Amino acid sequence: MIRVAAVGDIHMGADSEGVLRPALETLPDCADLLLLAGDLTRLGTPEEARVVAREMSGLAVPVIAVLGNHDHQDDRPEEVTAVLRDAGVRVLEGGSTVVDVDGTRVGVAGTKGFGGGFAGRCGTEFGEHMMKEFVRYTRRCADGLRTGLEELKEQGCAARIALTHFSPVPDTLAGEPLEIYPFLGSYLLAEAIDTAGADLAVHGHAHAGTEHGMTSGGVRVRNVAQPVIRRAFNVYHLHGDQQEARPAAMAHTSAAG
Repeated sequence: MIRVAAVGDIHMGADSEGVLRPALETLPDCADLLLLAGDLTRLGTPEEARVVAREMSGLAVPVIAVLGNHDHQDDRPEEVTAVLRDAGVRVLEGGSTVVDVDGTRVGVAGTKGFGGGFAGRCGTEFGEHMMKEFVRYTRRCADGLRTGLEELKEQGCAARIALTHFSPVPDTLAGEPLEIYPFLGSYLLAEAIDTAGADLAVHGHAHAGTEHGMTSGGVRVRNVAQPVIRRAFNVYHLHGDQQEARPAAMAHTSAAG
């Protein structure tokens, strides 16, 4: 049994110091690793990243993250990434990492991802340069995710997880206005997940969305944006092809939305 804790959209700022830490210190009792699904900061400043870093520093389980759109707002994602990595957080963008859980190799491939929409109602690489680049950027993110998952398969990981900020499926966007679906995710991410294979896909970004979804290939998708799960993190149990969501047993949760 592999216990995967996950949360996204914690949006930490200067006034968030210590909000999550009491809950995070319970992780060894209920989880083997923690996934952060982007939007860790409010405005993407290194100062805010240092608040996140202090919350995550020295935890007894591995912490793996992707950035979100908020983490790019100040145009310093490299600095945000460096601050988090200095605190021991494994930040992924088109790459992968492996965690050993009692002798079982668990692989996580990650990318922020981007928008574009979903099959039948999506942007295409046609027309103006800006439109082409919009979709090409999403495709590059998806290609990086697929490559990361394929590398994990080659490394013999018993379980593989896709970690993104933007959603790979429309299922977990239910509750959001239909008009903004193209800005919340892309089918290209789901194509990458289904092509390479995964046991679980985790994302954030859709604050008014729904927790549970699935790709057309049968990979379970979970929206772990904190406004959706309404707690410090959720824990998902992976056992073969079976997954079960179990809320983390604590009262602490961030007030950030």
